[in-house]
Amino acid sequence: MIVVVMGVSGVGKTTIGRSLAERLDAAFLEGDKFHPPANVEKMSAAIPLTDKDREPWLRALAAEAETCAADGQNVVIACSALKRYYRQILTERVAMRFAHLTGDPALIKARLDSRVGHYMPPALLPSQLATLEPPRADEGAIVVDIASEPAVLVDRILAALRMPAAQ
Repeated sequence: MIVVVMGVSGVGKTTIGRSLAERLDAAFLEGDKFHPPANVEKMSAAIPLTDKDREPWLRALAAEAETCAADGQNVVIACSALKRYYRQILTERVAMRFAHLTGDPALIKARLDSRVGHYMPPALLPSQLATLEPPRADEGAIVVDIASEPAVLVDRILAALRMPAAQ
């Protein structure tokens, strides 16, 4: 099983993804680590990424997930996966479930404002929100509001993973 914990910057993808991976005894892939240096430089300068910037990053992440899955590992990926097109790139060769972390933009901004040591500045939140195409029902996504504690969010995702995906 491959689960992508997705959403805009600041929703807790890494925190929830790591915890979910631990609970599933799965490998954890931090999507940010797969960005080429040019992408990191752009984001650090508060320049939004384009689809062209994101495509090689998404393909590298998908290839790593496919390798892990071929080795029989469950995988949890923290990746924004903001557009349907990006999710299609990720799932071209292997099936994945998406857990969309969402919430009040004011809460997300407050989290970004208090975050230290990350290259993604809060100034890019509006562009991410504008880019976001929430998963449709036919994508079988699990939608979780981030207002709850991380352990509660992970429990909700685990419960939903045990149910068949909506078609």
